[in-house]
Amino acid sequence: MYSIREKNKINKRKCILEAAMRLFSKKGYEQTSIEELAREAGIGKGTVYSYFQTKKDIVRAFCEDELDYVRQELAENANLDTPLVEQLMIIFMAEFRHVSKNKEFGRLYLQEKILPREHHSAEDLEVQEQYFKLLYPIYQRAQERKELRTDLELLHISGHFYGLYLLMVSCWYNGMIPTEEIPEAMETMIRQTLEGLKP
Repeated sequence: MYSIREKNKINKRKCILEAAMRLFSKKGYEQTSIEELAREAGIGKGTVYSYFQTKKDIVRAFCEDELDYVRQELAENANLDTPLVEQLMIIFMAEFRHVSKNKEFGRLYLQEKILPREHHSAEDLEVQEQYFKLLYPIYQRAQERKELRTDLELLHISGHFYGLYLLMVSCWYNGMIPTEEIPEAMETMIRQTLEGLKP
């Protein structure tokens, strides 16, 4: 149970992130200032800085929120003995919902996540590390169940499936795959890949 103080902090953080999503989508990442962001969120500039020192920190917060959302979806809908296809669908559909809530911001978010303007900081690398810590036990258990070959590196397996997800998102942005067909397309690609990875 959160205290009133904690609830206020959570709400302010949420207001800042929502304001950032609107402004980054409308004006662009580089063109948005912290001052404009504070005005959009209805709070003081100093308050924004008390939560996020830079705009990069705001983008990182979205990465962390996405990871928390994926963890929650997995906890509620699967366990390590759930078939690999189902677990991957839960992960990638959760990620897709997270980025597709606002199409323009989602585009920026993916660009910053995959092709950052700056070198990854220690904090960015920590978020990546947490993502792999989420995935690796899933792949290891799939190897034990003989759903994946045991001679495959976990990092390479992660790359295979994340590449499929990025392809699907790219096709969605290009209008090649409509939203309602995304789950079927994603599952088809996962199953086709698994057929080639089985022992």
